[in-house]
Amino acid sequence: MNIISSFRLESKKLCVLFVLSLSLLFACAPERAQVNLIPQLVSIKQSKGYFKVDSVKAAKEGIESYIHCTIDSALKEIGNEGYLLSVTPERIELSATTSTGIYYGKKTLYQLLTSQGIPCMEIKDYPRFQYRGMHLDVSRHFFSKEEVLKLLDEMSYYKINTFHFHLTDNGGWRIQIDKYPKLTSMGSYRTEKDWLKWWDGDVREFVPENTLGAYGGYYTKEDIRDILQYAAERHINVIPEIEFPAHSDEVFVGYPELCCMGKPYTSGEFCIGNEKTFTFMEDVLSEIIELFPSKYIHVGGDEARKTTWKTCPKCQALMKKMNMKSLDDLQCYIIQKAEAFLNSKGRTMIGWDEILKNDLDSSSIVMSYRGQRGAIMAANKGFRAVMTPGEVLYFDWYQAEPRTQPQAMYGFSPIKKMYSFNPVPINAVTSAANEELVQSKPISSDTMIYIFPENAHKIIGVQGSTWAEFIPDEEHLEYMIFPRLLAVAEVAWTSQENRDWQSFKCRVNTHIPQLKVRGIRPFTLSDNVELTTRIISDSEEVEVTLDAEKVPVEIHYTTDGSEPCIHSAIYEQPFSLKKEAMVKAAIFKGIERQGKVLKKHVSLSEEIKNYYEYSD
Repeated sequence: MNIISSFRLESKKLCVLFVLSLSLLFACAPERAQVNLIPQLVSIKQSKGYFKVDSVKAAKEGIESYIHCTIDSALKEIGNEGYLLSVTPERIELSATTSTGIYYGKKTLYQLLTSQGIPCMEIKDYPRFQYRGMHLDVSRHFFSKEEVLKLLDEMSYYKINTFHFHLTDNGGWRIQIDKYPKLTSMGSYRTEKDWLKWWDGDVREFVPENTLGAYGGYYTKEDIRDILQYAAERHINVIPEIEFPAHSDEVFVGYPELCCMGKPYTSGEFCIGNEKTFTFMEDVLSEIIELFPSKYIHVGGDEARKTTWKTCPKCQALMKKMNMKSLDDLQCYIIQKAEAFLNSKGRTMIGWDEILKNDLDSSSIVMSYRGQRGAIMAANKGFRAVMTPGEVLYFDWYQAEPRTQPQAMYGFSPIKKMYSFNPVPINAVTSAANEELVQSKPISSDTMIYIFPENAHKIIGVQGSTWAEFIPDEEHLEYMIFPRLLAVAEVAWTSQENRDWQSFKCRVNTHIPQLKVRGIRPFTLSDNVELTTRIISDSEEVEVTLDAEKVPVEIHYTTDGSEPCIHSAIYEQPFSLKKEAMVKAAIFKGIERQGKVLKKHVSLSEEIKNYYEYSD
């Protein structure tokens, strides 16, 4: 049995579990079902009744056999990925302009399925963005083909259509390249699994593939073809990333002549003054192009340290020959070469936001990871851009109080923070709100840059990114991605006006048990309380808002410094404080407290001070 057949069988097994578990996961009223769809739809009109589904037949064949599908090119309003869905007690009608729209309509039906059947309704739905992405770094830690397929299943379930496959980096080369076999035989395995021990240790070494105790791995071309076929069946485009000119330590173990020093472990950058670098780049990209059908190829272009370029005779000679003014020009030179080569092959280059230093072809796409600024600048210059600011949309950041979590990369990015991001800041107020998420402090809108409204369409999408330095295994990977991926899915699919945190929070709580049924090991949403404040200037008061990730939830609070208990005030809506108070709050389930007690001193004078400090 090949891997595709195997996973079809596994999907059928999961479908059985899914159907059998729905009676427990959805509480339905006699006439109206509770609808917990993710992502949220464009429009939905519910009516009474259900289309009855034979659970045995559904478990065996899926629900496709009940659906009457129509592809109608005239339905231009819903675009290439939208769909119209009509469910009556007698019939299910699904219409779209393409097979992709039909596919997404079926995914919605699976989410609608209850123990009583599929509730009757009329749905019109289509995505906000054409690019809805998830990125996975398999260099720092290698993840099996089976795990990649498992993630693709979940991506498709939530209508994420792009898989950004980060295949090469300092931690190891992960894809077979026929013309350069040493990339995998010498650059895919290392001496240590623990990233910090290896990266910051005394001995940072790669070892040959068959070395006893070696850690790593790579995908053969057959593996990649399996992944690509599996993704295509789920209407997912796979974008490969091959890093240039930096993050390439693993290349020089087998091919040291491609770095400035001519020996491994001395530099992470290619030698730009060496013509062999460009031969290598074109050879590798040619094999990538032959293998991947994606129109888009990601070439990195980020974080070059440039140290060895300063003293490298070949790099310095090229700078003199080309009349280059700085080392940045060397980085631009190789990116321009990559762009021209990809364009000559009918492909489009994507790069991290450092590529904005280049005189880019208008077709190239900028991926903004250093906050939102790169995407704003790209859009206003006329380039297409994808939003993936690290401080908001990176799955490797902490999702709860760091002291309670396994080691993660940097700061704090809970699911609410991800959900709150607006990918198209077309005014200073929206841009400032995004920046507050990035910097975790009040931001004045007075000096904020934003996207000119006429360039709003240049933001083509949103991506959640997973860097794997501190994600050593597949269980941990799922723990970091889920359920936050569901927030990214809704940000990418659902219009800004149809998004609502309180609604999403209720829905995502119902999806976590479903994820577990499908074999995903997600993070359990926090039992802690979040407190936010804002100044009510006309009454000289501070408004206090309490929130929690879980629902249903009962928050009890005090403002006199006493410990909250079951008899303390129940939080129902934001409340105001005129001067100062010690606010304490906690979640209660019955008489039992859940999680920690939140403690925060709230002062009008301090809030005013902070406001003016950040407004200056």
